[in-house]
Amino acid sequence: DCWGLTACDGPGDFKLTVDEVPRSFFSYSARGPDDRDDGTIAPTAALGSIAFAPEIVLPAAGALHELYGRGIYQRYGFIDSFNPTLTTARQDMRHGHVDPGIGWVDRDYIGIDQGPIVGGIENWRSGLIWRTMHRNPHLRRGLQRAGFTGGWLA
Repeated sequence: DCWGLTACDGPGDFKLTVDEVPRSFFSYSARGPDDRDDGTIAPTAALGSIAFAPEIVLPAAGALHELYGRGIYQRYGFIDSFNPTLTTARQDMRHGHVDPGIGWVDRDYIGIDQGPIVGGIENWRSGLIWRTMHRNPHLRRGLQRAGFTGGWLA
C-alpha cells in the first residue's frame, strides 16, 4: 500500500548494487514506473489524490504512517520523499539522511507538495476548493476563452 511516484527530491545521482541488483539513484527528478523509479516514494503523490481515489489513498496513508511514520511524518506532516531501498549512508548523497529501519529520508517540506495534500483532503472532506473554483467568474471566463467547454462549465 506504500506508493507515490512524482517529481520529488531523491538521495543523489549515483549507482549502487542493492541485493545483487544494480540500481541508479537520482537527486531531484521526475519519477515513474517505466523509467526513473529508484525506489523513492513521495507521500504527496498518494495523499494529494484522495479526492479522486479515497479507496486506495486511505490505505496508502495508513501504511505510510504505520510503516515509516517515525521517520517521514514530522512537525509539519509528511516530508517530501523517502527511499526505503537506500539503507546505507553515502558521501555522494546530495541531501537528506539515512534513518535506520526506514532508509533514506529527505529533510525538506516543499510547499508545492504540501499544497496538494491539504487541498486534496479538503476536497475529499467537503468539496470546498472545487465549489469555490466553480463559482469564480474569472476562472470560468479564462477557461472558456482557452476553449474549454462542457462539464461544470456548461
